[in-house]
Amino acid sequence: MLDSLFKSGRLLLETTVPPESPAAAEPSTWLVSLLVVAFAVLAIATLKRFLQVLPYMADSYLRVRGSAALEGSIRVSQDRNLVALVLTIPAVLLTYRYRLYDPSFLRDLDPNFRLAGIAIALLAYVLVRHIIYLWVRPHHRVDIFRQAHRVAYTYFIFLLLLVLITVGVLSLAGVESTIVRYVIFAESGLVFILLLHRSSQILSLSCNRLRTFLYLCALEILPAALLVVSAVVL
Repeated sequence: MLDSLFKSGRLLLETTVPPESPAAAEPSTWLVSLLVVAFAVLAIATLKRFLQVLPYMADSYLRVRGSAALEGSIRVSQDRNLVALVLTIPAVLLTYRYRLYDPSFLRDLDPNFRLAGIAIALLAYVLVRHIIYLWVRPHHRVDIFRQAHRVAYTYFIFLLLLVLITVGVLSLAGVESTIVRYVIFAESGLVFILLLHRSSQILSLSCNRLRTFLYLCALEILPAALLVVSAVVL
């Protein structure tokens, strides 16, 4: 009788391990460790320059003319560009860790190759954006158009600082990686909207509304759309 009872029982729990979510923790590789160390060294080396350029960036966030003051100083603009370049390292690492850019052709690659592929994709985005800038820039009021192009570096720094703080707080709070991923997307979208608004204000100093809209489409919306499409379609 006891044998028949045990034979008729059914196991209700799942016997297979559920698949990991898209934002599951990524393996730490030698390349990830190398980039973390490189960023730590470069961040310490450029900390003084960051603190010096910070008031100019804050002014650029608060008012349109702040961008002119920043770009008007060669030293300050170079320091800003250097800080933005250093922050590309955590940008690549965060994109890798939370699969912010996750096209199908990168998913099955070795972690080191996938990390390298993400870096190449972000570099391609920057190059495409710069090529479009060189192609569509007008011959008059070049300074205004240059400000509209380079203000993205300033907002990139703002985005990375915001994301790094957010990720740190949410990680300490034990928030799931999937939620952190969505929060990063939301912050990126918000900063991109702020960038479009500031760029349109700068371009409006020398362009009418139609030309301002066309320049924004070419300079900011088209490169971003190409990046998103490559992640969804490819």
